[in-house]
Amino acid sequence: MKYYLIAGEASGDLHASNLMKAIQDEDANATFRFFGGDLMKMAGGTLVKHYREMAYMGFIPVLLHLRSIMRNMKMCRNDMRNFQPDMVILVDYPGFNLKMAKFVKTQLKIPVYYYIAPKLWAWKKYRIKTIRRYVDRLFCILPFEVDFFKSLNYQVDYVGNPSVDAVTAFRNFDCQEDFFKKNGLPEMPILALLAGSRKAEIRQNLPAMLSVANQFPDYQCIIAGAPGLTPDDYCQVIGKNHSAVILFGQTYPILANASYALVTSGTATLEAALFRVPQVVCYYIAGGKPIYFILRLFIHVTFISLVNLIAGKEVVKELYGENFSRSKIKDELSRLVHDDVYRQKMIEGYDRVIKTLGFPGASKRIAKLITAENR
Repeated sequence: MKYYLIAGEASGDLHASNLMKAIQDEDANATFRFFGGDLMKMAGGTLVKHYREMAYMGFIPVLLHLRSIMRNMKMCRNDMRNFQPDMVILVDYPGFNLKMAKFVKTQLKIPVYYYIAPKLWAWKKYRIKTIRRYVDRLFCILPFEVDFFKSLNYQVDYVGNPSVDAVTAFRNFDCQEDFFKKNGLPEMPILALLAGSRKAEIRQNLPAMLSVANQFPDYQCIIAGAPGLTPDDYCQVIGKNHSAVILFGQTYPILANASYALVTSGTATLEAALFRVPQVVCYYIAGGKPIYFILRLFIHVTFISLVNLIAGKEVVKELYGENFSRSKIKDELSRLVHDDVYRQKMIEGYDRVIKTLGFPGASKRIAKLITAENR
């Protein structure tokens, strides 16, 4: 069968590539064409557009690049018409993908599958109308999403979380080469900094993280370089004479060896939990209190980190908006370092989250469901 996939970010590239491999196990004649990234290209098929050329997030960046976004949408529509796939699989990236879902159902009239449900529980609940009309099957990766969508009279499948798959695979197949020796690092505890995946996040979060990290001299600071970014992107923010080490393509090895972590909101918070690394979630929101107040009117969740959202209560401290400050980040990290009981309580919270997420195998479950429906 012929599959067309659309992933617009680094995380989508990772999860889509794993899904493609799982589909190949179920369908020996699978042919792929996609908007995505290098990992999807390695899995096989034809890369039409790289996500680096289309990852615009936030109102202002989208507005500034509106003409490019419209061109990408037109290219995608024309390419799907020419390829004539048997189905389309959309991976996250709702601003772009929900528009493609409408086109596919109304013009191509083929099945539309959506992997990693749009976060309607946080905001833009009105998008459920589009999903009802144009998405045949929605695959969720967060357990609480099942009840949420059920409350909107839409049935979804919880297939497990791909981060569980990725971390499990790393632990099973990593060669366990000495991390410190491989990277020329001294044998001392690691404080990991995961400052986001976009340039704006790096610019807004990393200087404060580094400032706090420098106040803990017993720990070496290692920055997990984000996919799609370069050392220059980081040096433009923190200068060339910083003492921190930046490692690309080694987020999991960094977390596997880290004692503590400072993490922006996103998948990284869950990954730190899966590695059982005590963390402080810190996320800068530009615009100060007025913007923070406006956001609270539109965002309908109590927490911003996946760890707390899955747990349904505070497991990790979230310092964002008006609570984001270097002094508060330092105080929370210091408490984790020095308060054994407090730190252990966080680890126990991680273990409950891990149990809730269930067993690995998300990609395999989706591949079986998709291929069984289309045989």
